[in-house]
Amino acid sequence: MTDNKSEKKSGWLRGWWQAIQIYRNPRVLAMLLLGFSAGLPFMLVFSTLSAWLRQAGIDRATIGMLGWVGLVYSIKFLWAPIVDRMPLPLITRLLGRRRSWMLLAQCGVGAGLFHVAHLDPAASISSVVLGTLFIAFCAATQDIVVDAWRIEAAPLELQGGMAAAYQMGYRVALMVASAGALWIAADVSWRASYSTMAMMMGVGVITTLCVSEPHPRVEELSILQEARVIDWVKRNSHLPGWLQAAGSWFLGAVICPIIDFFTRLGINLAVLIFGFISTYRLTDYAMGVMANPFYLDQGFTLKQIAAVVKGFGVISALAGVLIGGTVIARLGLRRALIAGSIAVMCSNLAFAILAASGSDDVAGLAIVNSLDNLALGIHGTALIAFMSSLTSARYTATQYAVLSSLYALPGKLLLGLSGFVVEALGYPRFFIYTAFLSVPGLILLFWLSKYAPERFVRKPAA
Repeated sequence: MTDNKSEKKSGWLRGWWQAIQIYRNPRVLAMLLLGFSAGLPFMLVFSTLSAWLRQAGIDRATIGMLGWVGLVYSIKFLWAPIVDRMPLPLITRLLGRRRSWMLLAQCGVGAGLFHVAHLDPAASISSVVLGTLFIAFCAATQDIVVDAWRIEAAPLELQGGMAAAYQMGYRVALMVASAGALWIAADVSWRASYSTMAMMMGVGVITTLCVSEPHPRVEELSILQEARVIDWVKRNSHLPGWLQAAGSWFLGAVICPIIDFFTRLGINLAVLIFGFISTYRLTDYAMGVMANPFYLDQGFTLKQIAAVVKGFGVISALAGVLIGGTVIARLGLRRALIAGSIAVMCSNLAFAILAASGSDDVAGLAIVNSLDNLALGIHGTALIAFMSSLTSARYTATQYAVLSSLYALPGKLLLGLSGFVVEALGYPRFFIYTAFLSVPGLILLFWLSKYAPERFVRKPAA
């Protein structure tokens, strides 16, 4: 009996160790660096930029309106078909479809950051706005193609590790672009800060040049759908050549990805998946916008918040991402999604306990914030891996761009009401409310796993 227990324990530990080995894969390590490249511009066009503008004497109303730059990220699906299908002159022949667009976007971000670094916001805020919009556009384009490369460059069993590596690199970049950029600005200048960040985009450029172009398997169903384009051209041969070219491109790049998605999954399953994706992270969005106001209202100082959130929070977030990828590789996608939701609910209930206690103990803040970041790491990694599994080989960039835009939309609409809920209920009940916002996603996940269990089948990690 003892030998059997020892053998089971040994097998259990060996299975988890094999799951962890996913992070040694060269493609997963490359994804870490590409995640860093994708995350670096984000803070530089938001909170870090706002600090620079405020220091330059720009009024708060103008700084607040600059937050609309974030809409560029939300509408990236509009030009995703171009990134997915259109080759670039010269460099596509040299690097391939994905790497050529990746390199162009990364060079655009670097050039934009270097340009903004040499501007004076007090003298020409409009130039800063235009430069920031250009950076955001290039960064959103980079997101489109990096997501496509991530999905196409690795088999299904590696997608959990790829998603985890992406998030890990992204979060490190957020820290560099916030705390790192502010530190350089304080000790040297804003010009030096943004110029340094521009040079750090070289991490992505070098990685893009070193990785290989993926060769996704083109699915037979997608090939058959391209026949629709051929038929359309034949039926409209009387039209001018430019109109035939435009119509065939629109059918192949926009209509076919939509038809492909609904044909492969069926309308009922597709609608169920959309419902699940759009409700899975409601808790994150509704709670996240009220976190900093809660910390301040609870009596914590800015220095305490910075030390705990930027210190313990980042470490626990990275741990959560690692755990999320390992759980997916070892236990499968469905269990990882369930674990992520339950962890997020528990972290919000921990916030409710802290709020009800009225305590301003830094240790309590560190524990609660670390639990929250750990939960969000698992939560986000599982959802990225799930959405990645839904795309087809031919339309990766377009379909993932739509899915990634969709999952954030209801949460962004809901977060605008969070302040009213806090005013009406108080912080303890507010955090209980946000915890239970995860219930609809869990219910839809249960239905989804019963209706289409094959969506969650995972092979053991290689």
